[in-house]
Amino acid sequence: MKKEKKNGNHHVFDAKAQFSIGQVIHHRRFRYRGVIVDVDPNFQLTDEWYDEIAVSRPPKDKPWYHVLVHNSDQTTYVAERNLEPDHSGDPIHHPFLHQCFDLFDNGRYDRSGGVN
Repeated sequence: MKKEKKNGNHHVFDAKAQFSIGQVIHHRRFRYRGVIVDVDPNFQLTDEWYDEIAVSRPPKDKPWYHVLVHNSDQTTYVAERNLEPDHSGDPIHHPFLHQCFDLFDNGRYDRSGGVN
């Protein structure tokens, strides 16, 4: 069961994310691959963005993910229900990838833990 909390003017729901930072994913609807660089426990953008961009009306009270798109310079903001794991084991190609991650091992990205 999800617990609802008040955070300023926003309702925050405790929702367990199915995916994690560094995980390679596949978008179910738009068929692209990418890597997760951040996770929001619920929708964090504006209602205007949601109304214009999120045409399938995914739930706002579930996790949303910031994703670097493979073979592109784009990043996307994606609802959890639109993602599935990518099991290809292939790396992602994106110009900002090395700003976020140092290592690619066993089909997922990780930071080396070093301090810059």
